[in-house]
Amino acid sequence: MESLKKYIAEIIGTFVLVFFGCGTAVVTGCSLERPAAYLATAFAFGLVIVAMAYSVGNISGCHINPAVSLAMFINGKLNIKDLLLYICSQVVGATAGGFALVAFLGKDCGLGVNGLYDESVVKSLGIEVILTFVFIFAILGVTSKIENGAIAGLVIGLSLTLVHILGIAFTGTSVNPARSIGPAIFAGGDALQNVWVFIVGPLFGGALAAIIYRFLDPAKKEEAKKVEEKK
Repeated sequence: MESLKKYIAEIIGTFVLVFFGCGTAVVTGCSLERPAAYLATAFAFGLVIVAMAYSVGNISGCHINPAVSLAMFINGKLNIKDLLLYICSQVVGATAGGFALVAFLGKDCGLGVNGLYDESVVKSLGIEVILTFVFIFAILGVTSKIENGAIAGLVIGLSLTLVHILGIAFTGTSVNPARSIGPAIFAGGDALQNVWVFIVGPLFGGALAAIIYRFLDPAKKEEAKKVEEKK
């Protein structure tokens, strides 16, 4: 039952992310020509993370992102079963969010889907890797100490806002495969055809951040030092 609660929390969290984040992009007409709408969209995604972190964070950890779950798995904070079921839950939640947007706004609204930057797969993968790396690196850092628990949600939310402020102009900012999959399923066309870019890029960026943080983590070095001292 406890495991089921975690998966339900991930479904809810990812639904809220897509519905409010992508929904804000649609209703405000997010674009570089509309700076207020652009920033509103960036903050909408960040504020969702803050809200969900303090509501479902104590249940599932509020990953609501396959790239985050993969990073936690690499760092030994998630087992393979939970990794797979977290990802499934996140995709279900994102798909439900996309469906809700279609129900309220219609399929032709764009649904806040991601798109290739400059029609280039390479450039789009590159920006997604960088954005996701920074986002996941921040998550791993702020969650590495128990005493950061009270502010972790705020820091993570602001980090997501940060990467959106830059990334929206390039790819619309994914940094989250589930967030891209949900709307793309209903939008179809190029969004669905290119969605693999927004799966591979974030997963690679998240894995890279996890590997590098694992190497740099002061706690890991301290553990190794204690082991050496005991020998």
